[in-house]
Amino acid sequence: MTSAAPTFTGTAAEAWRERDVPARPESYLQAARRRFMQNRVGLAALGVLGMLVLSAILAPWLTTHDPTVGVPAERLLPIGSAGHVLGTDEQGRDMLTRLLYGGRLSLIAGLVPVLIATSIGTTLGAVAGYLGGWVAAVIMRTMDMFYAFPTVLLAIAVSASLGPGLKNVIIAMTIVYIAPIARVAEAATRKVVVAEFIEAARLTGASTVRILFTQVLANIFSPIFVYASGLVGLSIVIAASLSFLGLGVAPPAAEWGFMLNALRGTIYVNPWVAALPGLFIFAVSISFNMLADAIRDALDVKG
Repeated sequence: MTSAAPTFTGTAAEAWRERDVPARPESYLQAARRRFMQNRVGLAALGVLGMLVLSAILAPWLTTHDPTVGVPAERLLPIGSAGHVLGTDEQGRDMLTRLLYGGRLSLIAGLVPVLIATSIGTTLGAVAGYLGGWVAAVIMRTMDMFYAFPTVLLAIAVSASLGPGLKNVIIAMTIVYIAPIARVAEAATRKVVVAEFIEAARLTGASTVRILFTQVLANIFSPIFVYASGLVGLSIVIAASLSFLGLGVAPPAAEWGFMLNALRGTIYVNPWVAALPGLFIFAVSISFNMLADAIRDALDVKG
């Protein structure tokens, strides 16, 4: 006499059918995303940056004033004045308008040099780490010459030799960041080239270029991305410093560093308005630094 198989309905039946089904393993990107979403500081930093970037992009629709035209009779109005929520500057220009438009130039000066330097520095570092020998010696000793100079002083020297202007600031900042990024890429590549999958790729007859782009770069992406993310905040501060010294954008363009320099003479007359560009620089730089830390933890990059 045989006993009938147990019958279940509803959730019990589903549990019976799925009891032997193994759970799908979590991918690296899924695990990184889960860790990032659990980081409240990183999410807050991302929210602040998203709000600032979006407000800079939508500046023409968020303000009704011209960022370069002021009313002399309305100079240095305090925060909360009618028609000027954040007051006016030394020439009677609306501060909110100039801060939003200034965010465009400041963010460009912070992001573009890091993106360009990351592309160049990663390529140089990966080639040096993979090929080694005299190629690595030539590349890395050249990078060491740039790396030996303090970051700010090198940026000032290059920018002063090129002259003022946003384009020259971007060139100066790019030159400054190539060397440190190349060092990070070279160190990461030297750890990767001894892996078995690199040797397997060589045995299959893959070319050096193919191995670099399909194997090496894919495996050194995380530490380079984390390091470059942390440079964005520093890049914004240095670019603002160059503008503060008169080596950045030319007036009457709105840029946070230049605005800070123009308003320093009014610090005793209207300190809160004069401090606004500095507060924006601080908020963006610290947000990028916190975001970089959150990304590092999410990608589980040691060091």
